[in-house]
Amino acid sequence: MGRMHSRGKGISGSAIPYKKTPPNWLKIPSEEVCEQICKLAKKGLTPSQIGIILRDSHGIGQVSTVTGTKILRILRANGLAPEIPEDLYHLIKKAVNVRKHLDRNRKDYDAKFRLILVESRIHRLARFYKRAQFLPATWKYESSTASALLA
Repeated sequence: MGRMHSRGKGISGSAIPYKKTPPNWLKIPSEEVCEQICKLAKKGLTPSQIGIILRDSHGIGQVSTVTGTKILRILRANGLAPEIPEDLYHLIKKAVNVRKHLDRNRKDYDAKFRLILVESRIHRLARFYKRAQFLPATWKYESSTASALLA
């Protein structure tokens, strides 16, 4: 399937290991990994940042192979999940930055067009998250209050 707002049809990406069991050399118990995840989340890190730290510093390639559940599900179970999903948060951040750029550069029509594309992705993703009940049904993206969502 092609990209949403570009011509690309690329399918490249990383492949996770087929084996669902943790590696033999990894001796960290799953409870300790869960504690580490909660500790990193309390510092204010996002789930993807937590995964990168666990991969680079602790040698845990896939948290789900060790614990049996994903990072975000562990955070949700402990009440530490972010209120806005991470991908939606980054799209809102991008829209706020483009809007700030447009305030300084009014004649930048390409940025104006790209802002429309980013905001349409925000609306599409928000519709999915409302249907999946990760966002409340009354949640609505408004460009005037978007910077307040990021703070």
